[in-house]
Amino acid sequence: MFSIFYNTYLDLSVSQKYYPDFFTHLVANQSEAVIEAFGYPARISPNPNEPSMNLYVNELFLARVVEGCNSISIIILFVSFVLAFVSKLKTTLLFLFAGAVIIYVMNVIRIAILTIGIYEYPQHAELLHSIVFPLIIYGTVFILWIIWVRIFSKTSTYGNKI
Repeated sequence: MFSIFYNTYLDLSVSQKYYPDFFTHLVANQSEAVIEAFGYPARISPNPNEPSMNLYVNELFLARVVEGCNSISIIILFVSFVLAFVSKLKTTLLFLFAGAVIIYVMNVIRIAILTIGIYEYPQHAELLHSIVFPLIIYGTVFILWIIWVRIFSKTSTYGNKI
């Protein structure tokens, strides 16, 4: 259900002022700011050939921030799992909010460090992009799921032990 809403949002966001969509644009801007906070001159620009933002360090094109990089799909996956093991309403909502924020922040940091890693170690770009950094974001989600199941969802709203 969340994926249907998100895909509808993406279809409708084509005509909005944020390119390629609000969340991808926001993640690109925030990744640029984190890279600059690490002391590297960074810049983003819209990609004219596809719906993405180009990310540069020292005017060297290093990465594209596409819709799949904005963490929304991963947050939807996280929310769906937590709702499958729902607990008390307040606990569930607080954990969903905190988890979504953690995933989002980790994703922005992941993109920034990945870009710096590619800048500093271009020979390891494929390893960094395909293995190391997906492990970071999916590892974060997995740890949050373990915390949810082991600590917070011990009793459901109906009083059943899980």
